[in-house]
Amino acid sequence: MDLMKPEPATRPRFDARMWREVAYLLSDFPIGVLGFALTVTLIAVGIGTVFTIVGIWILAGALFGLRAASRMERARARALLGEAVAEPLPVQAKRSGPLYRALAVLGDGLAWRTALYFVVMLPWGILTFALTLVSLIVMFPLLPWITRGLSYVNRLLVGSLLSPGSLDERVRELEDDRGTVVDSAAADLRRIERDLHDGAQARLVALAMDLGLAKEKLTEDPEAAARMVSDAHGEVKLALQELRDLARGIHPAVLTDRGLDAALSSVASRCRIPGGVRLSVELDERPASAIEGIAYFTVSELLTNAAKHARAQTAHVEVWRSGERLMLQVRDDGVGGAVERRGGGLAGLAERIRAVDGVFVVGSPVGGPTVVTAELPWRTRNAATSAS
Repeated sequence: MDLMKPEPATRPRFDARMWREVAYLLSDFPIGVLGFALTVTLIAVGIGTVFTIVGIWILAGALFGLRAASRMERARARALLGEAVAEPLPVQAKRSGPLYRALAVLGDGLAWRTALYFVVMLPWGILTFALTLVSLIVMFPLLPWITRGLSYVNRLLVGSLLSPGSLDERVRELEDDRGTVVDSAAADLRRIERDLHDGAQARLVALAMDLGLAKEKLTEDPEAAARMVSDAHGEVKLALQELRDLARGIHPAVLTDRGLDAALSSVASRCRIPGGVRLSVELDERPASAIEGIAYFTVSELLTNAAKHARAQTAHVEVWRSGERLMLQVRDDGVGGAVERRGGGLAGLAERIRAVDGVFVVGSPVGGPTVVTAELPWRTRNAATSAS
């Protein structure tokens, strides 16, 4: 993920962008002097007394202040240089309490990089201030080129020292993915509970009542009791089928025992698309079990959507391996117009796939056809958690 997204390169000229860069370069000097003085003073005092409890608090306070100063510098870069600098994650302590919070700040890489930034900014700020001022007075025709070159160095400083590191960005992504997975798991649990309550559970309660009535009539009216038992037998078959369908919706046994080819063949045979589903699975071995589960449920839901919403007459499912990625594509000849809407089924599939570093792409012009392509890692350490 890019930490910095500079403005598109244009030829230096006298325009609003140049004057914003001039303002930035002229402000480097006072900020560099003030930042250097406070940073060196507080860091020196904190390190000099770090072996005392007071020194720890002084150093932690200085670093905490540097994090706040880095936020202001990122805001200055956004306003005057047009740099889209990402904000870092807050400092996370392993345990609660002021002391653990202070220790976490002492180990914060961004705070120490900010200290280095302000040390560098003193000589750099003096240089940029002098060159910009001289350019305004003596070399005015060259001002756009000079400011562009100097501000480019400022962009590098902000991007390398004040932006969150790649680890911070990965942590942010994983936290977002964890929230998505937790929400998805909670929704699945609610669906299972609802299906049990409204389906098999209600049917079994009615069955128990019918058998109770049959028992009472067993001696009085054996024929009526026999009919009631026969009806109850039919209800048992329906309840068992509902439980099988529910279990298949959680994780089908055929997927565990025989893999994606057999499991998707079962899905294709049950799909209510008039012209049927053509299935092509080319895998030399089985991917991680959690990845298999994600692929299975993705294809199942896409085929359900094609039958119910797209009114498709035919569908084609392809699954294959490309290096260390599992690829799948579902095409149908339905009415099209499928899009990822927040809270919708496609958005849920996309979130589940992207939570394991996968890719989910929907192509569905109005009138069709709809082509959905997904790419999953062949194996992933986070797949087991994400699939649950």
